Amino acid sequence: MLSIQPSSPKKHTPNLLPARINHNGRIPTTPHHWTPTTDEKGTRHVHFRGRHLHGTTLPLPATHTGAILLVTDKPAPPAPAKCLDEDADADGDGDMDEVPEDVKIAEQIGEFDELVVWGHGGTVDEGDMYIRGVREWIGFAASMHCDDEDGQGEGKLQTNGAEAS
Repeated sequence: MLSIQPSSPKKHTPNLLPARINHNGRIPTTPHHWTPTTDEKGTRHVHFRGRHLHGTTLPLPATHTGAILLVTDKPAPPAPAKCLDEDADADGDGDMDEVPEDVKIAEQIGEFDELVVWGHGGTVDEGDMYIRGVREWIGFAASMHCDDEDGQGEGKLQTNGAEAS
């Protein structure tokens, strides 16, 4: 389990590229390798490794926040002890079977409210697996965390003004 410790997060925009890069570490950023531009229609363009990519911006709903985390090996301080009583015992045998969880600290080093999905030869459409996956995940999370009394728990998701079931 992770305990998120906010610091002074900087604003970022994650980019999903249609490429496989076999590198696992930091690289110096340089305008020579990555300089996205926006045309007069609002479409993002970039040339990456000789290929022309078109970007589609996918905003997160106002109720969601994207966080970029750095998971550390530092343990989180223990939570305050709860009041122990017979009602707190789940199986009713009088002993507390709870094992303390190993909670590590994750530092929030960045945040975002949109991400860009890049595609070859044209903009990415709504049927793209990443765009569809993010929209379905947000709809699933919303249906899990809402009350049925609100009328929102019927499995419906608003996408670009259209209602989907």
